[in-house]
Amino acid sequence: MQEIPITEIRPIRIGQVENAEAATGCTVFLCGEGMRAGLDVRGGGPASRESQLLHPLMAAQSIHAILLAGGSAYGLGAANGVMAYLEERGIGYQTGFALVPLVAQADIYDLSLGDPSVRPDAAMGYEAARRAFEAPNYRDGNFGVGCGASVGKIAGMARAMKAGVGSFAVRAGELQVGAVVVVNALGDVFDWKSGRQVAGLRTVDGRALCGTMEAMASSARAVENKFTGNTTLAVVITNAAFDKARLCKIAGMAHDGFARSINPVHTSADGDSIYAVSVGSVPADQDLVGALAAQAVSEAILRAVERAEGAYSLPCAADLP
Repeated sequence: MQEIPITEIRPIRIGQVENAEAATGCTVFLCGEGMRAGLDVRGGGPASRESQLLHPLMAAQSIHAILLAGGSAYGLGAANGVMAYLEERGIGYQTGFALVPLVAQADIYDLSLGDPSVRPDAAMGYEAARRAFEAPNYRDGNFGVGCGASVGKIAGMARAMKAGVGSFAVRAGELQVGAVVVVNALGDVFDWKSGRQVAGLRTVDGRALCGTMEAMASSARAVENKFTGNTTLAVVITNAAFDKARLCKIAGMAHDGFARSINPVHTSADGDSIYAVSVGSVPADQDLVGALAAQAVSEAILRAVERAEGAYSLPCAADLP
């Protein structure tokens, strides 16, 4: 297998916009020709749009865009801008009376950083779609939806760390499999190969890492509000030919990447969701693609924290000894 840039998996185009002062942004994945897509949600607090559309029993067999954004539920209006841009380009389903682009969306909670009154809106969604179509600009780190991402928040933002968005992709012969992940978890992030903690909850003095699980176990009492500003999101992309049902299974297998790299994960305070999309016709084994997707997700999570930069009074992984 050979590593490739996530942008090499065509014809998907990725555009990003962020408001660094407000600590929020969005990342859009466009495919004007349409992409088959599945979804698996494992967290207890998702903020999403058109999720049911990706159920195998729903009529639509493909969608035109996936949007990952900040702003929690407030940011869901950003998809209106993506739809407007696609409509202008003549992309969507012709219903006889109007062209309807299908845009699925999931959001992270980033209102605890920057300016919580500023959220991704239709204008930001439109600009992200324009950039994706005209000049794709994907980068790992504090960009797009990763602008306001953070991890290790069980004790509040004072002991959290800055995270971001990351990507990883591989080629095996004709087959391509990759993932983009925005890491905004309640828990800690680990190098899935060595088991070493690389980001997450910090000690009281802020100079070193400590374990979220240990902090939670120190008090066995139930906590009703575990600082619910979390959620890790991923988009798995492959050029293998799969329908919605198989993509839902691949998305489910890709959650193994979350479990290997984030602890705790899939909590009631997270909205952890993975989209899996097919944009090609390469014949491939479903289980192989699912296993590669899980690996790509784990690698992308690691890059999301390693390539983040400290911001908003939060240190990044490179800032700690």
